[in-house]
Amino acid sequence: MEQFEQQWQKVLDFFKAKFTDGEPPQLDTILFLIGVQELGMIKPKFTKDEKVNLMHVATCKLLEPYGYYEFSHRDEEGWPHYNRIKQLETGTDQDMLIKEAIINYFNENGIL
Repeated sequence: MEQFEQQWQKVLDFFKAKFTDGEPPQLDTILFLIGVQELGMIKPKFTKDEKVNLMHVATCKLLEPYGYYEFSHRDEEGWPHYNRIKQLETGTDQDMLIKEAIINYFNENGIL
């Protein structure tokens, strides 16, 4: 658990250094930014629906290695789409799973 906490702190430190004024980012903010990364395009301003969709894209991408989602395709606008393979089990600590998946994503992409 200590290693997890250290790695999670590295993720927070990365975001604090790059995107905030020293405040730790909220989990939704991290998901939004991962979604933007996965979309592969930046717009000056995303609509509220687009922001929600970006967080969903990030969640799907992060949980894909765990067998919860499978990449399907990119639509004509370039948005990635996923199929849900299975639901999270009742009682699953979703925040912990997402944080673990974020750490793995950062490690796999050479960010940490």
